[in-house]
Amino acid sequence: MNLPGDQMQTIEGPMLAQPGDSFAIVVSRFNDLVTGRLLEGAISTLKRHGASVDRVTAVWVPGAFELPLVAGRLAATKKYAAVIALGAVIQGNTTHHEYINHATAQGLMRAGQDTGVPVLFGVLTCESMEQALDRAGGKVGNKGAEAALAAIETVSVLRQIGTSS
Repeated sequence: MNLPGDQMQTIEGPMLAQPGDSFAIVVSRFNDLVTGRLLEGAISTLKRHGASVDRVTAVWVPGAFELPLVAGRLAATKKYAAVIALGAVIQGNTTHHEYINHATAQGLMRAGQDTGVPVLFGVLTCESMEQALDRAGGKVGNKGAEAALAAIETVSVLRQIGTSS
């Protein structure tokens, strides 16, 4: 967004997938009542923004802790424009969720940085199942859809940076 009178160059990504773009979605099976809804939101958003559903690969893993390894392997293949990680970690009676959340976030960030392929964080970190459902298509929207939209935009921005001089 250029402001009046500004002479700066601005790079923004259009919210449209390019023909031929492939996307991988890694989904945690744990809390699948929530993650299934996140997946639906992500696929619906990819389709609405120009991606072909036959170029989307969904990969299920046991839980959020496994997301970074699989997302990193998918990104390393360079077959995908972006990898979207979807999960739901819900706080219990112990601090277990803190360790899972931190490790998952760090691992996903590292996978993107190491491969140069966008790896998007669509992992809910909620205090209750009610909060998770609210963020998986309920009254707070669908964070899977938001992660898919961020994937499309990030891919576009990286393409522009890669071709600009």
